[in-house]
Amino acid sequence: MTVAQIKHSQFGAVLRVTSGNFLEMFDFFLFGFYATSISKAFFPANSEYASLMLTFGTFGAGFLMRPLGAILLGAYIDRVGRRKGLIATLALMALGTVLIAFVPGYATIGLLAPLLVLTGRLFQGFSAGVELGGVSVYLSEIATPGHKGFYVSWQSASQQIAIMAAAAIGYELNVLMAPAQIADWGWRIPFFIGCMIVPLIFFIRRSLQETEEFLARKHRPDAREIFRSMVENWGIVIAGMMLVVMTTTSFYLITVYTPTFGKSVLKLSGTDSLIVTFCVGVSNFFWLPVMGALSDRIGRRPILIAFTGLTLLTVYPSLSWLVSAPTFPKMLMVELWLSFLYGSYNGAMVVALTEVMPVNVRTAGFSLAYSLATALFGGFTPAVSTWLIKLTGDKGAPGFWMMFAAVCGLTGTLILYRRRNTSMESSPASY
Repeated sequence: MTVAQIKHSQFGAVLRVTSGNFLEMFDFFLFGFYATSISKAFFPANSEYASLMLTFGTFGAGFLMRPLGAILLGAYIDRVGRRKGLIATLALMALGTVLIAFVPGYATIGLLAPLLVLTGRLFQGFSAGVELGGVSVYLSEIATPGHKGFYVSWQSASQQIAIMAAAAIGYELNVLMAPAQIADWGWRIPFFIGCMIVPLIFFIRRSLQETEEFLARKHRPDAREIFRSMVENWGIVIAGMMLVVMTTTSFYLITVYTPTFGKSVLKLSGTDSLIVTFCVGVSNFFWLPVMGALSDRIGRRPILIAFTGLTLLTVYPSLSWLVSAPTFPKMLMVELWLSFLYGSYNGAMVVALTEVMPVNVRTAGFSLAYSLATALFGGFTPAVSTWLIKLTGDKGAPGFWMMFAAVCGLTGTLILYRRRNTSMESSPASY
């Protein structure tokens, strides 16, 4: 096989494995952007705040299923292979998408409406619990020598395309439809589009090849062995979870929560919020592979420490400056700065997490650490941000939440990189 053929084959593999990430983040972002409309359709309450909190609570409930999905589906993938497992996660994710898109509102079917929407979110959360881990491990196992950080960064980079696509569709809806129409039924259109692309993603992912590293493995651990290994390596899993808290919290703050923050808190237009979110997606898409490649050159640890430190020093002052006199240019500048912090940290973090996990339970370990961080912290970022603003009266209060996440990320980094004799030594670039 020629060099050109190898590069083409690798590009195709990256495209096929990351396609499911697109669907997952497309739906997650839509749920956040149309939270106000969803709250009125499925969670009517006495006040807008209560209705919105119920909606964000349902959004967060899906994340509580992630640890369960990480353990069960992660064990399945480590046992039967990356390809079969990633097809199974896509099927569950698609089921959740269909439920949210087609369920009638509370006014039509009563309590059954929010219950079905919650069920859809639980399906999505269960599948997402291992989707990111499965994709990241697959990319790490097909990466060419010395480029593991660059390859694995495309797991997160692919999600940014979904954010840009969702923001672009939302922008067009704002242009073509009246606000009342969007609030009534127009918000469902992007979800319908998500349903329409499911068959295409299935077709793409079915052609995925199993990794050579997995095929070469002589021993395939059963579920009991995998669970025992998770218990034995609980310290690595918890430290890995702390590493991820910074990523998942900052990501949901600058993407899913941004539209609601712009409209409900800063009182900017929905169009302005969508433009900012689109630009954040472009910025993330740029910084993730750039910093992933840089981590291949200088190591993961320097980047992780530098950007948790920058976050601690700058996130609250940036948000305070924004909320003091909100304007579209100021919101764009602040969100792009937060995007730089997120993309730079995450470009090194994801590959680092694949390196610290024991090889035979790599998918389950990665997925459990990632899903715990998302379930306990990141997934509730919109709800916590809304609550903090209500509690303190400070519109910049979400910055405190992101600062807490940075402390967790810094702590996790220091703990994991003190373990010189663990599996992280498998890659010289890890240090």
